Amino acid sequence: MLSSPRLLRHHLPPLQCCFTTAPTQPPSSQILTIKKALLSGETTSVDLTSAFLRRLRRTEPHLKSFLYTPSDQTILQQAQELDNRIQNNEPLGPLAGVVVAVKDNICTCDMPSTAGSRLLENYRPPFDATAVRKLKEKGAIIVGKTNMDEFGMGSTTEGSAFQVTANPWDLSRVPGGSSGGSAAAVSARQCVVSLGSDTGGSVRQPASFCGVVGLKPTYGRVSRYGLVAYASSLDVIGCFGSSVADTGILFHAISGHDKFDATSSKRDVPDPTSQFIANDYLVSKPLKGLRVGVIRETLQDGVDPAVVSSVNSATSHLEDLGCVISEVSLPSFALGLPAYYILASSESSSNLSRYDGVRYGKQLFADELNSLYRNFRANGFGSEVKRRILMGTYALSAGYYDAYYKRAQQVRTIVQKSFRDALDRNDILISPAAPSVAYEIGEKKDDPLAMYAGDIMTVNVNLAGLPALVLPCGFANGGSSGLPVGCQMIGGAFDEEKLLKIGHIFEQTLEGYNFVPPLVADEVGC
Repeated sequence: MLSSPRLLRHHLPPLQCCFTTAPTQPPSSQILTIKKALLSGETTSVDLTSAFLRRLRRTEPHLKSFLYTPSDQTILQQAQELDNRIQNNEPLGPLAGVVVAVKDNICTCDMPSTAGSRLLENYRPPFDATAVRKLKEKGAIIVGKTNMDEFGMGSTTEGSAFQVTANPWDLSRVPGGSSGGSAAAVSARQCVVSLGSDTGGSVRQPASFCGVVGLKPTYGRVSRYGLVAYASSLDVIGCFGSSVADTGILFHAISGHDKFDATSSKRDVPDPTSQFIANDYLVSKPLKGLRVGVIRETLQDGVDPAVVSSVNSATSHLEDLGCVISEVSLPSFALGLPAYYILASSESSSNLSRYDGVRYGKQLFADELNSLYRNFRANGFGSEVKRRILMGTYALSAGYYDAYYKRAQQVRTIVQKSFRDALDRNDILISPAAPSVAYEIGEKKDDPLAMYAGDIMTVNVNLAGLPALVLPCGFANGGSSGLPVGCQMIGGAFDEEKLLKIGHIFEQTLEGYNFVPPLVADEVGC
């Protein structure tokens, strides 16, 4: 493997694409540009999909973003069917011709769904997750299943049972986790957008590490039907894109009530793109009067100074856009991390009890049932999954339930109230998405407590069930061209439309940054 993206890019000949932008221009919507190009006859879905496949095949040996991709012929057949529809003047869905990657814990009936675990190595679900079904109905082309930490338990994607994914900005660093494969695939332009899942930050932290946009919706906004369960009261399917517009379009496509998920909300889902205003039409203070609270506890000791500097610059930019900035203190913020790990581990110990060697995975033979369970789980689960199952089982045991699980639920209530009070006084809250930039591969693998501490910026949002948007806001030293830093914007329940509108304006007016990694910068004309 080559040691740096600066070296790797010389092995990638230029690839002509119709939706590229110059370095200092705001990112445009690839989805809208693709649809316009298809309808005008400027290009075909087969040609566009072929371009993405060529880039994917060239970069994948170095990045390892995907655990499974169908044959090129299978993927191009989907594109040809779309071209036939266009020729017949049939209506197109909002995601027509859009190449989408799906995290491997989201079920797909025609592809494996392993959740990054040897236990499910050969598992092919007999159904699509609701989010995947909606993608297909709206014309998306599913290009493959992305790598992840086993069952979503990890923050680096090193916990995958199959391979380690590299960060497109620096191949010696992790892409984050557990949705690292999905974030890396979008960052490297192996696909247009992708689906991930977020239990304690698994969309937002990789988005920050890989310099892409990540959205964690409100709990219940997107159906969890077909999502392999980790912690059911925290799990959410989220979205990645290279722009806020693309992320918002993907979010709208998969949202809404689902009869197969009792926790999905029946609220209407407004189209966020109706709130997007082109840069040329923005007034001088487009966010005038918007109240923004900066969470004090997220910019104190333990946070990389370069991260603090980038978030402070983002805050200044929001102020220039007309926002009213104030500092907000959430005294319960530090309590969220231990409470999260108790609750998530407890729920995982229950959810993963279904993997018993009888109904799922490769079957073993044993003289009695306990031996079957013991051998199957000992050989199938990775070390991090075993650790969390043991922690959860301990917290739920009769002698410790009140001391740990019950108290963690009480902390969860306190966290929810503190966010509610802060959002009563502010329209959004902001913080870093992670306390540092991407780690070196192997740096945190043998220190689980240090890895858990990296989730401190994100877990409280899951405990409160709120939406949060992460978008790149600057760089810190590292790699051959710097490493991206993400700013997290937190909104009230079901306020995704507001978050996306603010993020879209922020993104369009942020000058001087190019968030295309060197790995693909030459290819896309930046």
